[in-house]
Amino acid sequence: MKNIIIVLSFALFAVCCGRTGNGKSGGGEPAAVDSAAHRAPTLEELFLPDTCYASAEGLEWCTEYADSLSQTLQYVDDAYEKAGGVRTFRKTLMRNADFGRTIKGTPTTVETAWVFNTEYDSRPTKYGTWGGGTGWTGQPLYVKWSAADISMFAKNGHALARGFTGEEIMVGSLCGNVYFIDFNTGKPSRRHYASGNVIKGTMSLDPEFKNLYVGQGVPHDEPFGSLVFDLLKHERTQIFTRDPKARRGWNAFDSSPIVAGGYLFWAGENGSVYKFRREQGRLSLAAVARYRAEGMAPGIESSLCVYRNYGFFSDNRGNIICINLNTMRPVWHCKNLDDSDGTPVCRVENGHPYLYTACEVDKQGNEGFCRFIKLDALNGNVVWEQPIRCTRFVLPDKTLDGGMYATPLLGSGDCKGMVFANICRNKAGKKLGELTALSTSDGRIIYTVPLDYFAWSSPVSLRNEKGEMYIFTGDASGSIYLVRGKTGEVIFKKHVANNFESSPVVVGNSIVVGSRGTAIYKFTVR
Repeated sequence: MKNIIIVLSFALFAVCCGRTGNGKSGGGEPAAVDSAAHRAPTLEELFLPDTCYASAEGLEWCTEYADSLSQTLQYVDDAYEKAGGVRTFRKTLMRNADFGRTIKGTPTTVETAWVFNTEYDSRPTKYGTWGGGTGWTGQPLYVKWSAADISMFAKNGHALARGFTGEEIMVGSLCGNVYFIDFNTGKPSRRHYASGNVIKGTMSLDPEFKNLYVGQGVPHDEPFGSLVFDLLKHERTQIFTRDPKARRGWNAFDSSPIVAGGYLFWAGENGSVYKFRREQGRLSLAAVARYRAEGMAPGIESSLCVYRNYGFFSDNRGNIICINLNTMRPVWHCKNLDDSDGTPVCRVENGHPYLYTACEVDKQGNEGFCRFIKLDALNGNVVWEQPIRCTRFVLPDKTLDGGMYATPLLGSGDCKGMVFANICRNKAGKKLGELTALSTSDGRIIYTVPLDYFAWSSPVSLRNEKGEMYIFTGDASGSIYLVRGKTGEVIFKKHVANNFESSPVVVGNSIVVGSRGTAIYKFTVR
């Protein structure tokens, strides 16, 4: 069967462009339960207001609708929680990566359960040779297929490996391949798919269809962009190539797409946010939003974070934007100091949603601040900020920016009032990183844990039956760390690989994470 190749072009029903602003400024509180009637709120009551704060009025925004059908979300629940497993970057709509109680007692060691090796691609690109293994963000996905799912794959003529246990890891590699791995054995669970171009970001597995969404990061050949892989057919069924209407020419998709309210949302480095309708093996465009801030069309490498009908993202010009997913119009805009690639995370505290994120030190010059901020998710107001001094590290052939590339980790259990992040300090002429713990109430730094090297990998957590939280993370020297969340005590540390810049996934007391080179590791925490 021939692959279907789609170039993004639009037979538009409506286009709404210009500087934003609708004269509204109120609203923003979530709908409350009607205590008098003792009823749950309706979907319309759960939707947050369709408003535009003054902060967003300076954005040059254009929303294009591809058809006349309703654009309203069909629900606000998290379909990923219902589906189970880890099917997108940081697991949930709010990207809060809480993997639950996963260990017993006090862990003391991390063991290697298996190592899976990818191919190595030595072909040069305009941006160097990428090799194999995984890059940033490169988080593996995990799913436990039911017997009915496995039977469905077999009926469609798709051969799974003999003895496959039903628990599967899916990961995109820098060599351009998508790999399928038996979680329990580390052996291939089905044949890999060769996409033809470098894959850096985290793929997404649809929570309701057997679709795998794959973004390409660096081109070897055309076509180059984002694609749909139909798991029932085990083949690519669509690829979305360069968008002629995009306001930025770079067509990479490191962002991990997300399903919210029945639609798929996918942000691109071409400065566009796409809204798709879904069916098995296929997407169709519903709407696309494009924007400029201060005359610039930024690229989006962060993954969309969602609360109800609001989506949040940051871009490489330091803009943090809230978009109404029903209308694809902006709600508020917050300007951080610098390039912000790390994905914002959301948490509801005392009934109110807040965002946590930080920036890099890039456009500030060789020295500056990683500005870590907590935002009111409903209006974009800064609750607190913590500036952390960082430097860039300049090499003969490459510049390593300082600041935060990772996505923050929200504390849980005995660390509930804390938030953690890997920060690239690069101080004293060394490429140094720190695991930094901050207070969620006022942003004060509680402690830092020095890392051997800078760290782009996002930390993950495990909890025991007492609610004690432990943090696993890796750095760019290839070392892994197990840290007691409450105190910062390093329980275990070991040099394992070349470079852990990818983010891990936690399954029970096991962790799967890829490294630069060729190796993907499964670790067991004991």
